[in-house]
Amino acid sequence: MRLIIPAIILAIAIILAPVLWYVLPMAFGQSRGGMGPAIDSQARIEIEILNQQVEDIRLRMEDIREGMAALGQEVRRRPAFQPQVPGASLSGQAPQTDGSEVFRQNGTNDIIDAYAQVVLIADRRNVNKGLKIAGGRYLTEKLGLPRQNLSDKCEAMTNPRLKSKLKTTQVGPIRVTMLQPALDSLARVFENVRITDPDLYARINTAGALCVRRIRGTTNRVSTHSFGLAVDLNIDGKLDTLGDGRTQLGLTILADFFRTEGWVWGASWGREDSMHFEISRSQLDKWLAEGAL
Repeated sequence: MRLIIPAIILAIAIILAPVLWYVLPMAFGQSRGGMGPAIDSQARIEIEILNQQVEDIRLRMEDIREGMAALGQEVRRRPAFQPQVPGASLSGQAPQTDGSEVFRQNGTNDIIDAYAQVVLIADRRNVNKGLKIAGGRYLTEKLGLPRQNLSDKCEAMTNPRLKSKLKTTQVGPIRVTMLQPALDSLARVFENVRITDPDLYARINTAGALCVRRIRGTTNRVSTHSFGLAVDLNIDGKLDTLGDGRTQLGLTILADFFRTEGWVWGASWGREDSMHFEISRSQLDKWLAEGAL
């Protein structure tokens, strides 16, 4: 009987998770991608928090399944079932938290504080929804190397075609150096954020954009940063931990706006890099067809 109850709870969680995922955004009237009028910032945060909690439930369900299998083996090995002390796990440790710490306030404003909270990236392998990265090899094929001799240090761009379109300017809340089409696209992203979620807009910071160098550990491979077609962002200047599958809540919201504009989010990579946003292959091809590059 004790094994049946967790199984019932698990089944209910599996049923409710997609329902919450679909119904709650409709109830709040969420506007994705920056299209439409401004919405309530607290509502947006609550929706994103629910998004993270659905992912947390999925991971916990996997843990529960593994734990139930292990518990079944343990019971079969024992002459009689040994009931656990309420509130303790099999190992005697306190149970895991329910994820509500995401909403924990560490200041005077719940909305402002929530953007910097570190959360799980829900379904991170599919966050780019069909967009494909351009990548250094494809960019080199289409645009040429940004400079002939690459080192491990950031150096000046010497490719005449690219250099003529390189510009340093204030774009929304940040100052960056990028190619002009990328700057124009980034400006549209930030304007949509400003209109839709001004609280988030005010928190956006950058860890850099242009950096012409080879990828460390390689001889001549270049990243999208070397072409001025990528930017690293964060909330309040706090850098993300690379590869941990988590990110700041504000970046998960920003990712929707970038995807609408044809940018790829580095959160989906094998080694997650959620501060990183770069133009997709389809966006590059569009700019090339239009003569913008």
